[in-house]
Amino acid sequence: MPAVLHLLTTVELDRADEHSMSVSARLDAVLADGRRVVLLDDRGWSASLGFLHDGASEDDLRRAREEADIWAGETAEELERAARDVVGPDEPEDGRSSDATAAGHWGALADRLRGHGVDVTAGDLQTLRHEAQLSEEILARLGR
Repeated sequence: MPAVLHLLTTVELDRADEHSMSVSARLDAVLADGRRVVLLDDRGWSASLGFLHDGASEDDLRRAREEADIWAGETAEELERAARDVVGPDEPEDGRSSDATAAGHWGALADRLRGHGVDVTAGDLQTLRHEAQLSEEILARLGR
């Protein structure tokens, strides 16, 4: 029975321009036998630059839109942190504690792995190293 070495969140660019981006994040368990088991593949986030009018002329707004670049303020480290956050555990719903929400999250992931023949507990998963990997397209946007 293979052991889980670490967790890996892979971030892919779905859509982007100078003013907005949308990315998807997939969480995998990386196993000692070289396999990866997908734990979550329905996560991601979007961001866009907003432009406040506050008395600005249409020419000023147009110029601001032309000069603004959402990627200028992003770093690989910030995107990697966001990737690890977006795959959970989520914020607790009304009436639930953070601990209960986290326990449910890690328990569900452990159940999924056990369905693939991996003997692991929620506590084991919670203590694993969690890496984030940005796609080549995202790294290129960041100038790397």
